[in-house]
Amino acid sequence: MGWQERIQNDCLGRLRAGLQWLAVRRGRSAILPAHLATGIDGENAAFYYLRRKGYTVVARRWSAGNVSGDLDLIAWDGPMLCFIEVKTRTAHDIASAEVRVDSHKRTVLRRLARQYIRQLPQETAPPVRFDVLSVYLVPGQKNDFHHFEGSFGWSEGRDRDDWD
Repeated sequence: MGWQERIQNDCLGRLRAGLQWLAVRRGRSAILPAHLATGIDGENAAFYYLRRKGYTVVARRWSAGNVSGDLDLIAWDGPMLCFIEVKTRTAHDIASAEVRVDSHKRTVLRRLARQYIRQLPQETAPPVRFDVLSVYLVPGQKNDFHHFEGSFGWSEGRDRDDWD
């Protein structure tokens, strides 16, 4: 990513944050429970973080309609299609955010990823990776990101590239 794209990305992130602040200040923002608002803020921060790293984000909060749940971010890292689960925290707890992606959540993410891949126009599936991105939005501190590329594969206890 060139310096112009980096500046543009930073400006867009600051503009979005400023508009959100203004909406809250004027009482026009959607009233969400604190944990949902924190999650959305983390996903937005993760979006800009990935763009700065050169990823091409193609979907945010994607859902299949017939499968429960959603994929937080879907992005291309070169030829690799990445399904990224974002975990957001407002403090560095004893247990890190990424440990919250348990086996049930991984199963849901795999099921959604299969649905997404089926609707792609290409005949063969691209190489796929499942990432977990922990975002720490600690008040008064710079946002902290921990990106775990290839956190898990297509099935528990088997090779990541195995589709079945």
